[in-house]
Amino acid sequence: MHIGLHADAHPDKPAIVMGGSGVVTYQQLDDRSKQLSQLFHSIGLRPGDHVAWCVENTERFHELIWGAQRSGLLYTAISTRLTDEEIQYIVEDCGAKAFIASSYVADATAALAGKLAGVDAYFALGGAIDGYESYEEAVAAQPAESTADECEGDDMLYSSGTTGRPKGVKPAFSPKPWGSAHAVTLLGQALYGATEESVYLSPAPLYHAAPLRFTREFQRIGATVIVMEKFDPADFLRLVEEHGVTHTQVVPTMFVRMLKLPEAERTKHELSSLQCVIHAAAPCPVRVKEQMIEWWGPIINEYYAATEGGGFMACTSAEWLAHEGTVGKPLIGTLHVCDDDTGEELPTGEAGTVYLEPPNPEDLFEYHNDPEKTRQSRHPQHPDWFTLGDVGYLDDDGYLYLTDRKAFMIITGGVNVYPQEAENLLVTHDRVMDVAVFGVPNEDFGEEVKAVVQPIDMTDAGPELERELLAFCREHLADVKCPRSIDFVEELPRHPTGKLYKRLLRDQYWEGHESKI
Repeated sequence: MHIGLHADAHPDKPAIVMGGSGVVTYQQLDDRSKQLSQLFHSIGLRPGDHVAWCVENTERFHELIWGAQRSGLLYTAISTRLTDEEIQYIVEDCGAKAFIASSYVADATAALAGKLAGVDAYFALGGAIDGYESYEEAVAAQPAESTADECEGDDMLYSSGTTGRPKGVKPAFSPKPWGSAHAVTLLGQALYGATEESVYLSPAPLYHAAPLRFTREFQRIGATVIVMEKFDPADFLRLVEEHGVTHTQVVPTMFVRMLKLPEAERTKHELSSLQCVIHAAAPCPVRVKEQMIEWWGPIINEYYAATEGGGFMACTSAEWLAHEGTVGKPLIGTLHVCDDDTGEELPTGEAGTVYLEPPNPEDLFEYHNDPEKTRQSRHPQHPDWFTLGDVGYLDDDGYLYLTDRKAFMIITGGVNVYPQEAENLLVTHDRVMDVAVFGVPNEDFGEEVKAVVQPIDMTDAGPELERELLAFCREHLADVKCPRSIDFVEELPRHPTGKLYKRLLRDQYWEGHESKI
């Protein structure tokens, strides 16, 4: 299965419809991705090589995916919210030989021209960037023909880590024949009823794993994909009605925003075309999910998985209503809940570290250029089991419930944020003695980033220092990683060995909440 088959069968069928404007047919998508594949080949890229891009949701995003996919390349899509320092780190760390940036991120990428180690070719999409070749002109100069070594590539996306630097999740990769099905293809068909008649609405940034993979694989099936440039709750409902959307994937904060629309706005759109609504990426408050099922019916499906792959938990609306609060039970892989001290599996109902055992150990990922982080993710007695750092328990029916995160990872609006990056930065400020960063409750986003700072001089504590530190963070880190507010204390609770008792701080903000996420 691949887009070329659909281009032959239905050349004028929309492959991509942008929520604002713009349509790309299957013929156009197939031709442009062939031209891009030819461009990659002309600059020396071969199967197994790496390419990276930093591009917002545009009508040309999927030609980047398919151009790399049919070239047998590993490709890294980078968040457009990152700073130039963060982009440079990812491009160099992943080993990209070519880099594509859109004019939307010109401010962050212009200074990188000619400075990225290992990168030989720079292309600017959607407008000029000094030091970059025009992407559109370079692609247009190539023939819309398949290369002789056409084969399937794969994504290699980056997930922030507790070490403070984002890490590439490197799949167990070897190029497969062009048209080979992906695991998400089979899930979409078998679990969610995806067909070439489906219409899939994607409201999230395409550089995230789930939107990238689900839209790619719905196109592999031959469906039409609707892409929102930016999520807006009222616009989401309008697009469902306007395009007869059958499938969509959201994060819980999107549910919250839609539920908070005025009653007249919520109810004026016809949503009967919806057959399957998928949600993941963050825990959904029980009452929010109850309200969504009441509104849209029992078509809401949850899953628990990760960029790292290796396992897939899922539950339907009916299963969730019978096991309220669950994130699902295993469909792919095996779950193990283990004691942190002994590594032994725990009995039903007892919380511990959640490990996933993939069905094929040879498919285990590794963290690119970080063998220590890879080692830390594995079970000490069972190296074929890995953990994402989540804590939870199983019920008698084998359904998983998440209760906490070992590393205090923050999920804000469906985006994973690890606090150590902000901690490592803030502690370098000349007015800061010590700092702790963690997630605190936020009604709309689930969690928000909070910093508690021990200033060198406690008389400095106050709004002026808070503003200075927040500005300092935004200068060096993507906005989503920066604290939304800062509290000050005379001394942070540390053990004489230097261990920070972050839980003592964090628990104060979570009093009255049943879950710590």
